[in-house]
Amino acid sequence: MLKHRGFPGRLPGTDFQFTIRRANPRGVTPLVARERYADRRPADRRADAAFLAALVEHFGDAPFERGNLDAGRLSWLLGREVVPAEDPFDPASYGALLRVDLDRARAAFPALFDEGGP
Repeated sequence: MLKHRGFPGRLPGTDFQFTIRRANPRGVTPLVARERYADRRPADRRADAAFLAALVEHFGDAPFERGNLDAGRLSWLLGREVVPAEDPFDPASYGALLRVDLDRARAAFPALFDEGGP
């Protein structure tokens, strides 16, 4: 499992996890696109935005390996702002390639890009 050095481990001041420390000995947690409803808590929305900002800062729109990125946090963005970068895509692999769809990210999180970001 590739460890993304320099990637934030969590949202500062919270328990929202962005990375995992080690591979799951019982198997890889598969990525599953989760529906984001309008009534999500503001803290959850901030965590999504911070995680996406970290992805854009580290990888831009280049393909990246899933590695030690948290499956739960990736699943909130999968299929929208984060898309598979390979075909066939294995959602249960630490080596799966993903990429950020910057156009969809701008549409969903305009504040990230209005502040002089990517």
